[in-house]
Amino acid sequence: MSDGTPIAQQRRLVTQLPGPRSIELMRRKNSAVASGVGTTMPVFAERAGGGVVVDVDGNSLIDLGSGIAVTSVGNSAPRVVDAVSAQVRAFTHTCFMVTPYDGYVRVAEALNRLTPGSHEKRTALFNSGAEAVENAVKIARVATKRQGVVVFDHAYHGRTNLTMAMTAKNMPYKHGFGPFAAEVYRAPLSYPFRDGGLAGEEAAARAIDVIEKQVGAANLAAVVIEPIQGEGGFIVPADGFLPALVQWCKDNGVVFVADEVQTGFARTGDLFACDHEGVVPDLIVTAKGIAGGLPLAAVTGRAELMDAPHVGGLGGTYGGNPLACAAALAVIETIETEHLVDRARHIGKTLVERLQAFGDDRIGDVRGRGAMVAVELVKAGTTEPDPDLTKAVASAAHAEGVVVLTCGTYGNVLRFLPPLAMPDHLLAEALTILEDIFRKS
Repeated sequence: MSDGTPIAQQRRLVTQLPGPRSIELMRRKNSAVASGVGTTMPVFAERAGGGVVVDVDGNSLIDLGSGIAVTSVGNSAPRVVDAVSAQVRAFTHTCFMVTPYDGYVRVAEALNRLTPGSHEKRTALFNSGAEAVENAVKIARVATKRQGVVVFDHAYHGRTNLTMAMTAKNMPYKHGFGPFAAEVYRAPLSYPFRDGGLAGEEAAARAIDVIEKQVGAANLAAVVIEPIQGEGGFIVPADGFLPALVQWCKDNGVVFVADEVQTGFARTGDLFACDHEGVVPDLIVTAKGIAGGLPLAAVTGRAELMDAPHVGGLGGTYGGNPLACAAALAVIETIETEHLVDRARHIGKTLVERLQAFGDDRIGDVRGRGAMVAVELVKAGTTEPDPDLTKAVASAAHAEGVVVLTCGTYGNVLRFLPPLAMPDHLLAEALTILEDIFRKS
C-alpha cells in the first residue's frame, strides 16, 4: 500500500520477472478470474507514479504503456488524487439522471470549450470508449434518420456488440462472438507504409468511391474514424485524407465522428489529434486519458445533433460518476498548467529520433505523433510483417523491466505510450534497453 511517499523515478529489478509474490497472485488469478481476461505481463502492480510501475515484489518498471494511454498525466497525479479524495468525502454517487451535480456540468462545459470547433456544443458522459462510440452512432442515426455506419480497415472501436462489428481485427476481439450488429460497412484507410505512396486526397477518393458504390450517401448516418488508429497499428493517415472525408460528409449530410478515445487529451502533441490538420468533427468521442485512470467517456458535438435524441434516450447509471468528473477536471487543469501538450511533442521527438537511429532494417516504419509512436516490424528487406520478432522484442523488454505494448492487424507493431509525466532519463534508459534488445535479436 502507498504511504504517500513519492516514488523514485528509476528502473529497479530486485527479482527476476515475475517475482515470487506475482507468481502466487497469478496462480490465484488463474483460479478466480475468467481465462478470457488476459494480461500483457505476469506482474502485479502495487504502486505507480511518474514514469514507473512498482510491483508487489518491489521491482520498479519503466512504463511505456500508460495503462493503454489512460494515465497520460501520470498515475496518482497530485491534482487528481486531491480532487478525487475531496469528492469521496462529499459523496460517491447519486446518478446524474436522478439528482444531478455540478461536476458533470463542469466537465461538459470544459469539453465543449476544448474540443475542436467554435460552434455551439453539447456533451453527454458515459463510462467507456466503446459505450461512447455506441452513443455517437445512436445520436447520428436519430439526427439523420439513416442507419448506415462506415468504419475503416484496421479500426478498433471497442468490445460491445456494435463496436465489435465496427472493429476490424478478428482475434482476439471478434472471434466466436457473433452475430454482430448490422448496417456497418468498411472502407479502405490511408496507410502510407502499405499504400505505395498514395496521397491523402487520393486515398480519400478511393474510400469515398467504395462508400458511394457499396453504401450510398443517402443511407449513411455516420463515418466513424480514429484520426490516428490505435489498436490497428498507430496508423497515421496521409495529410489531406481526413479533411477530404470531412468535406464529403458535409456535402452529403453525413455525421463525421472522430474516435479520439486513444488520441485525445494531449497524447499526440495537440490537445486532440484532429487539431493537427484543423479537422472539426461533428461528434468527437473521448475516454482513456480524460480522467487519469477513473472510468469516464464522453460524446461532444454540434448542439443540434446532440439534442436530437428524446429526453431519456441518452444516459446510464454510472455515466459521469462524480469521482470520475472530479478526476477529469483535475486532469484538464494538469494538462493546461503543466504544458503537457508541449511535453508530448518533446517526448515524441525523442522517441522518433532514437528509434530511427537504431538503423535496423527490420524496422519497416517509425510513425506517430507526440507521445503516441510505434514501430512496424518486418522481415529484413521486405514489407512482410514479422509478428514473431515483435513478440520476442516485447518479451525481452518485459524481462528487463520495460512495459511495452504490441498492436496492429498483423501483430507486428510495438507501440509506445509513455506517461507525459515521465522524466527524460527514464525514457532514454528505456530506449537504450530496446536498442540493445534489437541488436541481440
